[in-house]
Amino acid sequence: MRKILPIIALVCVATLALSACNQGEQAQPQQAAEQKPVVAPMPTNPTDKNAWKQYLVGVVTANMQGVKSNHPYMYFVPGGDDDATKGERNNQLENVKNVVDRGVLPGNMMAFGGPDSKVTAQLIIDAFKDVQAGAFKDVAVLFIGATADADGVKQALATSGADVRFVEAK
Repeated sequence: MRKILPIIALVCVATLALSACNQGEQAQPQQAAEQKPVVAPMPTNPTDKNAWKQYLVGVVTANMQGVKSNHPYMYFVPGGDDDATKGERNNQLENVKNVVDRGVLPGNMMAFGGPDSKVTAQLIIDAFKDVQAGAFKDVAVLFIGATADADGVKQALATSGADVRFVEAK
């Protein structure tokens, strides 16, 4: 009997210690879920690519709900009318068309943004114009731009099956 009491006491202490460890592990994910990423204000200089990219990363990170991949397809669409910028946008359009033609696995996100909302919206519309119906089921497509351009993007992606998301750039 003397040997059984210390064994029971040891088992009780070990059980309490292990249950306390488990509660600490459960609290960490809840704290992580409650912390929302801080989004920097929209850059005022349309030619500052680094500031725009940082802004877009913040917006995309804040809108990743339901996305299973940690690495979304992010596209910064530069603004401007000079030849170099137009060439960059044409290359960007070809890259996006190639990705759209190959397809994106469900659970992923494609995010688009830039200083000129109309140009960004038009790139999305042009890239998705030949997509097959339902080809982007369970894929989130995030458009960061002006409210006036959001409807055109939503209409262009309506048959694709994509989860079209819009965030007003501000």
